[in-house]
Amino acid sequence: NLRVGGTGKTPTVLAIAKTLREQGFHPGIISRGYKGKINQSNPIEVTPQSNPLEIGDEPCYMAQQLASLSIPIVVHSSRTTSAQALLKSHPEVNVLISDDGLQHYAMKRWPAREGGRDIELVIRDARGEGNGFLLPAGPLRESAQRPRDYTLNLGLSKDAGTPYLADAPNFYLETDVAQAYQLANPAHHRPLVDFSLTSDLVAAAGLGNPKKFFDVLEASGLKVNPMPLPDHFDFQENPFKNIVASSILITEKDAVKCSQLAEYQQDERIWVVPVSVKLPKEFVTLMIDVLHRPQP
Repeated sequence: NLRVGGTGKTPTVLAIAKTLREQGFHPGIISRGYKGKINQSNPIEVTPQSNPLEIGDEPCYMAQQLASLSIPIVVHSSRTTSAQALLKSHPEVNVLISDDGLQHYAMKRWPAREGGRDIELVIRDARGEGNGFLLPAGPLRESAQRPRDYTLNLGLSKDAGTPYLADAPNFYLETDVAQAYQLANPAHHRPLVDFSLTSDLVAAAGLGNPKKFFDVLEASGLKVNPMPLPDHFDFQENPFKNIVASSILITEKDAVKCSQLAEYQQDERIWVVPVSVKLPKEFVTLMIDVLHRPQP
């Protein structure tokens, strides 16, 4: 992310990891584990059974999504430390994906734009760069003018007329959402269109930009009563207890935490909506070409 607030980074990381695995690479993911409460003196490898309140919801969500592909995920506040630990435990890994590591300058890089094999990606959504100022005066973590390799535009059409970010080549990603599954019974699936006639439909999201989730649902033909929650909401206090709704739609990232608490598992109103990202073929081809460059 260049700016604060969710731009769709986690589903994009998952899409890149899955694509690289399909192409014969052995990717691994390193993450800071935002708001994880565990002692980070040593790097920690995340498993599908890891506690999101200790490790962080995003790494746990990714571990569950990638379990069948044997893609390791290591969490530590230092990306360099986590990278070294991951490669020591998994020497077969030949591509590292740094989740939200754009501002981690301690990690030495040889960018693709300079002939190297490291790819710096910015994920950009419809909010753009806001007023263009750095925190706290604006929404940016760092200057939008620093050169990067590619910009991945999420939720933006090619004819939106938005400016290029730092002159980086632009690619446009599409989101895919077609059905939901019941939190109390994950084997029970329903097409999203089934919820279109629900008058008291609530959509809840504990994301940096919950409106993105609501917009995806409305673009699918649903009329929802939005319930934005704080980013990385821990769900220790049940926000659904006293609301009137026949169905409640939540994100998969929030479901990672809800699924560990009995009161949510017993609430048959809660449905989880998977949102995936489709990578453009042109970007995939370019990414693979860069990774196949010879060692220096």
